[in-house]
Amino acid sequence: MTEAAAFSAPVVLWSHEEEERAGKPLLVLLHGYGSNEQDLFSLAGMLPQEFVVASLRAPIPMGPGFTWFPLTASIDYSLDAVKNAAGYAFGWLDSVKGDHPTVTLLGFSMGMAMATTLLRQRPADFAAVVGLSGFAVDAGADASFRDAELDGTVPLFWGRDQQDPVITPDKIEFTMGWVRKHVDLTKVLYTGMWHGINQQEIGHVGEFLNHKVLAP
Repeated sequence: MTEAAAFSAPVVLWSHEEEERAGKPLLVLLHGYGSNEQDLFSLAGMLPQEFVVASLRAPIPMGPGFTWFPLTASIDYSLDAVKNAAGYAFGWLDSVKGDHPTVTLLGFSMGMAMATTLLRQRPADFAAVVGLSGFAVDAGADASFRDAELDGTVPLFWGRDQQDPVITPDKIEFTMGWVRKHVDLTKVLYTGMWHGINQQEIGHVGEFLNHKVLAP
């Protein structure tokens, strides 16, 4: 049995009742390390109401919350654990995506690592990605990351504070190189936000979703 297969059933918070979801674009929220599905769910009311919002809980218990994959003391991770978490997310996504014309991912911190991983493993599946105060994983030459198929057309919003004390410089450097080569990047820097989300950024995310997902 793989680690992904050993995960418990997904826990998801929805913005709409089941009978109201079909036919609407889906926005999937992916929370950060040690948090849970309720953490980002308040954003649902601040973003374009055309979306059905689903907030997915990470599969691994971590303190009072959950994590997508374990971190070491040096904020490092195992690529196999990242791939297992992606398999868990895809298992749930595959069960719901048929009801929606598009799927967009929004991840905070480690959730951005997950969102970009999902995009890189299935480049054709997603309308856009929003990454907040996070990073993309360095996958080396792993063949399951299909970066060569990302030709710069998928819109990606990356918002961060340059004084963020959590995401280490090596992760920012890798992510900067990756986004410049592979996505249609909207990058915004904020001050005084640290490792967080502020109202100005949510306004920018709403504009991004309107222009890049809903308008086309």
